Amino acid sequence: MSERKAPTYWDYIKVEEILALQSGYEKSEEDLSNDEVMFITIHQIDELWFKLVLRELVSVRDLFAKPVVPEQSLASAVRGVRRMQELLVHLAGHFTLMETMTTRDYLDFRDKLGSASGFQSAQLREIEILLGLPDEERVSLGGGQGNYLDALRDPSGSPSSAYHRVQMRLADKPSLREAIREWLYRTPIQGSIPGQEDDDAIVAQFLDEYCAQHEKTVRSRKDAESAQAFLRAEDAPEAERAHTRRIRAALVFIESYRELPLLAWPREVIDAIVAFEQQFVVFRQRHARMVERVIGRRTGTGGSSGVDYLDSTALKYRVFREVWAVRTLLLRKGDLPALRRPEIYGFASGS
Repeated sequence: MSERKAPTYWDYIKVEEILALQSGYEKSEEDLSNDEVMFITIHQIDELWFKLVLRELVSVRDLFAKPVVPEQSLASAVRGVRRMQELLVHLAGHFTLMETMTTRDYLDFRDKLGSASGFQSAQLREIEILLGLPDEERVSLGGGQGNYLDALRDPSGSPSSAYHRVQMRLADKPSLREAIREWLYRTPIQGSIPGQEDDDAIVAQFLDEYCAQHEKTVRSRKDAESAQAFLRAEDAPEAERAHTRRIRAALVFIESYRELPLLAWPREVIDAIVAFEQQFVVFRQRHARMVERVIGRRTGTGGSSGVDYLDSTALKYRVFREVWAVRTLLLRKGDLPALRRPEIYGFASGS
């Protein structure tokens, strides 16, 4: 039996293989400028960061997709979402390096890209899909371009590896948003859980009490009516209204009574999701400003409207809208409705 080769750093992470991948369309990177090698390297690193985001995202989604989510696993879920947030911080930091390149530096090799564009990053599309961004909310590329799937085809029009990757992700259900909403739906509200005979009445009473307290704290009747319409899910299709109403009630319940042991980690989950999506917005905004600084408002290499497209995605791409919306409706601790059955949440009754 032959002895196993002693491990080395360079073999384990395949240093030589990695360092041989920065030549672009040329046979050797010796034929490239430092700016072009930097451009290629940064985008390769971006894709590696995206790979890590996807791994964490799948793990977190799979956890919340379970019919019963173990309470002790929520700390791991929060850690995964926080890691995703940090990865986006590093991704946004790459734009500072890109900005060391002048417009003329970039124009010297931009024509080599042809129609190649960062818009064709299949992994970024996968992240958006797995998070739960609906196709109907996607921003048009502009300039008469087709949809995002068309952009992932080979120039001949045939499906590419990127196209197949995204198609497989579209079939990978549920999204994190869907899984989180179902998990929230099962939250005990005033000690009541779905399926309990009087659950609808208990949830409705909690919302009535909460809305009454909220109305006392706002200066505008319009704000009070808007809050009540949101919490009662009047914007949801009638067939989904009761389901959505309970999810939104769960959000305000978790945020309002976050000190309760059973709700402490769920509140951390919600806060981590907000921080992650906030960082995603920052990443998109930072991307837009870098592009504007380096190439102005030129049409993108992929035919998109360039900076206008990037700004639109930063403004419009929000997946966890309900989680953000409840921030507007939260009350001071002293204004909250009385908590019923505290023992359900880990508090012992009595003194």
